[in-house]
Amino acid sequence: MLKVGFIGLGTMGYPIAGHISKYYETVVFNRTIKKSQKWTSEFDGEICKSVEDLVSKSNIILICLSEDKDIEEIVLGSDGILVHLNKGTIVIDHSTTSIDIANAISKELLKKDSFYLDAPVSGGEAGAQNGKLSVMIGGDKAAYKKISSILDCYSSFHKYMGPSGNGQLTKMINQICIAGLLQALAEAASFSKKAGISSKDVLDVISKGAAQSWQMENRWNSMIDDRYNFGFAVDLMIKDLEIVSKFSKKIGANISVTELIKSYYKELQEMGAGKLDTSSLLKRLDTLDKKLS
Repeated sequence: MLKVGFIGLGTMGYPIAGHISKYYETVVFNRTIKKSQKWTSEFDGEICKSVEDLVSKSNIILICLSEDKDIEEIVLGSDGILVHLNKGTIVIDHSTTSIDIANAISKELLKKDSFYLDAPVSGGEAGAQNGKLSVMIGGDKAAYKKISSILDCYSSFHKYMGPSGNGQLTKMINQICIAGLLQALAEAASFSKKAGISSKDVLDVISKGAAQSWQMENRWNSMIDDRYNFGFAVDLMIKDLEIVSKFSKKIGANISVTELIKSYYKELQEMGAGKLDTSSLLKRLDTLDKKLS
C-alpha cells in the first residue's frame, strides 16, 4: 500500500487526518500551506505542495472540503486528482455535496479503473476530534471493504448505503433530522426560560426520557449559556439544506418544516450569525423577543 493522502485540513479534516496518521503513513495537502505546517507540527505526516504530488504518492485519497465547486476543482480540474490518478486509486470524499456531483465524479474515476466513494460524515467537530464520527458510504462495495479499516481510525460507526450518491442521500436525511431537532430544542429552551423553571434541571429530567437526543445532551446547556462555537456553521447548514430542497423537488418530497427552518437559518445569516454553529436557532428566538419587548 502506498501512503494515504488527505486533502482539506479544515474543522473536520484536520482531526480526521490526525487520527489516520496514527495508523498509516499519511501525506496531506491544503490550499493554505500554513494549515499543513500546523498539522505536521502536531501529527506525523508529510506535506505535499500540490495535488499532483499527493496523488503520485497515494493509492487511497481522502477529501474533506466545503463546496461543490471546490470538490470539482480538486478532483476534475485541469490540475486535479483525475489528471494524475494512479490506476486502482480509491477516493473517499467526506464532503457534503449534491448527488449529481458524486455521480459525475464516480463515472470519471471509473474510466480510469479507480473508485470514488461519497462518504459524508455526521458527528460534528467533537465527533471528528474524538474519532467518533458516523460515516455513510455510497459507491463500489468492494472498494468500501478495502478502506473500512481506515474509517475505523476516526469513526464509531460506518455503513455501506448502496451505489454512488447514496451516501449523500443519507446525509440529506440526516440534515433534515438535525434541523428539526435543533429548532424544537431552541423552542423548548426558550419556553423553559420564559416559564421561569431551571433549564438545567429540566435537562436532567427530560434527557432521561423519550425526548432524549444527541443534540439535547450536547447542545442544551451551551444554548442556554449563549455559546455557539461548536464547529458546524449556519452558513454550511444553509448550503446543505439547499441541496435537500433541490432534491426534494426532484422526487416530490414534502419537507415543509425543513424549508421553514432553512428560512430561520437564513435570518440568522442576515443577522451576521452565519459563522455560529447550528444550535444558534435559540439566538434567533432571543433576538426576536428583544425586538418585541
